[in-house]
Amino acid sequence: MTRETIGIIGGTGDQGKGLALRWAMAGHEIIIGSRDVSRAQGAAIEIDSAAGGGGRISGASNAVAASTAAIVVVTVPMAAQIATLKEIREYLRAGSLIVDVTVPLEPAIGGRPGRMIGIWAGSAAEQCAELMPEGVEVVSGFHNVSASLLSDSHERVECDVLVCGDSKEAKSRVRPLVEAIAGCRFLDAGPLSNSRTVEALTALLIGLNIRYKTHAGLRITGI
Repeated sequence: MTRETIGIIGGTGDQGKGLALRWAMAGHEIIIGSRDVSRAQGAAIEIDSAAGGGGRISGASNAVAASTAAIVVVTVPMAAQIATLKEIREYLRAGSLIVDVTVPLEPAIGGRPGRMIGIWAGSAAEQCAELMPEGVEVVSGFHNVSASLLSDSHERVECDVLVCGDSKEAKSRVRPLVEAIAGCRFLDAGPLSNSRTVEALTALLIGLNIRYKTHAGLRITGI
């Protein structure tokens, strides 16, 4: 498996920390990015300890994480997506890959967590792509993976990860990251525009999790 350095923007949140833990356990170098460097460094120490103390995780500003990593994973809430992308785009280099995990849920405007809001671009991932400089590819993925399960290193995460993007090569770079998480399976979910459907599934899963008090995942049969 090719191990590329991964920068996680918004890496101090639950989803970011869970993904960082799993990828550090798989041997990737991780840079936790945050607007607050001290908070990023604190999260890095916490995750490194949970991963076994391999020293593969560091904390830095969003700008440093974006400029250093080959793969930049954006795990910020919807309300912070545009501002964050504008903050980091000048630091991205040609050949960088953005993995957008943002879901346009109603809490961004004070609403309910299990409901979506409309995006002019069609999806949060397409909005991300519109804000990226030339030479930076955008894919979407990991929307439906439980942060709670990711954060428990002893748990298998029984979930298919639907990865959308307009470049097969870009999507193939994400595959090792999916397969590094025990129980997860990579599925090529087609063009970036299909992120509209995948993001909406997250709202459905949140509703199921609330109703059944669980951490539901997604499995596609017949493949």
